[in-house]
Order: sequence, then C-alpha cells, then structure tokens
Amino acid sequence: MANTSRKTTDNENDQKDQQDQQEKKEQDELPGPMAVLRAAQTQLAELTGMTAESVSSFERTEEGWLLEIEVLELARVPDTMSLLASYEVRLDPHGELTGYRRVRRYERGRSDPHNR
Repeated sequence: MANTSRKTTDNENDQKDQQDQQEKKEQDELPGPMAVLRAAQTQLAELTGMTAESVSSFERTEEGWLLEIEVLELARVPDTMSLLASYEVRLDPHGELTGYRRVRRYERGRSDPHNR
C-alpha cells in the first residue's frame, strides 16, 4: 500500500510540474505592451474605419488589457474644429480586441474635464 501512495504522490507532483511549465510557456508567449498597443490601434481602426490618433491610457487588467484611444471621427477645416472621440478598448491577454465603446466626443481645439 505504501508503494501505491508514493506513486500517486509522484504522479501528482509530475502533473503539477507540467502544469507550471505550461503556464510559464503561455506567459512567455503573451505579447508585450507595445505589441498590444499596436494591435489595439489597428483592430479599432479596422472595425470603425476611423484613424486612431493616440493612446491616452493603457493598463493591464485581470482580464487582459484596457486602453483609451483617441480617434479622429470627423475631419473639418480648420483642423481645430475636427471632431475627436475617446474609445475605451478592451483586449484579452493575447491582444485580441474583445470590446470597445465611445466614452466621449469633443472638438480638437477644445479641452474639457474628463469625468468618469
């Protein structure tokens, strides 16, 4: 009986080691912040057809990534009258877009308090 118990414990340890190695491998394969940022801008532009101008916030979350991207919604002359919008963009840990929403819209030449 003691022999069987020992084999079971060794087996559990081997499975734990394999699981730890797999998790480390998956972590090593995750894209870095710059790759995620570029992917977010590209995917948002593709989905909306609008030009991503800049990223105003960027953070890693438990679910993946959360960004706020400034987008040119309507070009006007003069440029200071163009309409921009801030989009909240959510990505999974691998940098795939999982959702987005517009959180505000404003003229380029105006600054306003951004309340959340």
